Amino acid sequence: MTELAVSRPVSVKARLFGVRVRPLTLRRWAAFKANRRGFLSAIVFLILFVTSLFAELIANDRPILVMYDGGIYWPVFTDYPETTFGGTFTTGANYKDPFVQKLIDDKGWAVWPPIPFNYRTAVAGLPGPAPTAPDNVNWLGTDDNARDVLARVIYGFRISVLFGLVLTITSTVIGVLAGAVQGFYGGWVDLSFQRFLEIWGGLPFLYVLLILSSVIEPGFWTLLGIMLLVSWTWPVGVVRAEFLRTRNFEYVRAAKAMGMSDWRIMTKHILPNALVATLTFLPFTLSGSVTTLTALDFLGLGLPPGSPSLGELLQQGKENLQAPWLGSTGFFVIGGMLTLLVFTGEAIRDAFDPRKIIA
Repeated sequence: MTELAVSRPVSVKARLFGVRVRPLTLRRWAAFKANRRGFLSAIVFLILFVTSLFAELIANDRPILVMYDGGIYWPVFTDYPETTFGGTFTTGANYKDPFVQKLIDDKGWAVWPPIPFNYRTAVAGLPGPAPTAPDNVNWLGTDDNARDVLARVIYGFRISVLFGLVLTITSTVIGVLAGAVQGFYGGWVDLSFQRFLEIWGGLPFLYVLLILSSVIEPGFWTLLGIMLLVSWTWPVGVVRAEFLRTRNFEYVRAAKAMGMSDWRIMTKHILPNALVATLTFLPFTLSGSVTTLTALDFLGLGLPPGSPSLGELLQQGKENLQAPWLGSTGFFVIGGMLTLLVFTGEAIRDAFDPRKIIA
């Protein structure tokens, strides 16, 4: 009698970066990597963004570390009075002052960032009137306020991406919740919400923004709140359509018959399907949010004056045609950032496209 071979059951889980995931997730990851242009763009963008998070350690008018008279000091993180280093003033030390530098050098040493300028530092000793052309000290030149352009680009890139991320994530969460409730319950909830969206979408938000900007002092969070009023509606239609399509499926009806709550049915059984299209649009929404902040700063309706802003850099390029490095720097930075985001979005779209999933 022939003995039957019993094979071990195949696990339905696999590992990605040490985390157990479903085979579908692995296939999507393979499809994402297959788009070489988008995959490399995502890596480059992440490297640039993570690097910009440490902008204070890259471009600053304060030393990163000071060893003085046996003590360790971190001026980049903490304000120290001049008396700490043997000076006479109790106010904050000016580390660009030759007198303070000599005090530190007499009893210690200091480690400076690669770029010894902050985004608001007025560069002294320029070879001519500002704006000045790029040289071996100011690698991208200075603007019309004698500030280092490279330092402002690093800080401006960080604040633009952070603003876009916060705005995209917040608007997506609100829009997905609104679309889920609207599509799941349907009926008068759906109809009344649709009429509200039609009225809300017809408001002239540009004029509303102009009015609010003249009344409210512009800032990161106030500008974010104003933009959130406009941008939260973008995922509502996609999520609503998916919920309307799925709410009468057999497994949803079975979950209702078993007594499962509406919230659990929405989040566990329907929402994962609706998030596929939403995740595909996220990189494009992020690029749109960054562009919106840049446009507002260019028009003078964005961040407060003096803030590191890519839009303000473009505005200076428009007003100083004799300094082409200002406009060209802003153009290449913004164009490169948006190109990386668009290519990354194309790769994510391929990853969630069932026709392009690699077996």
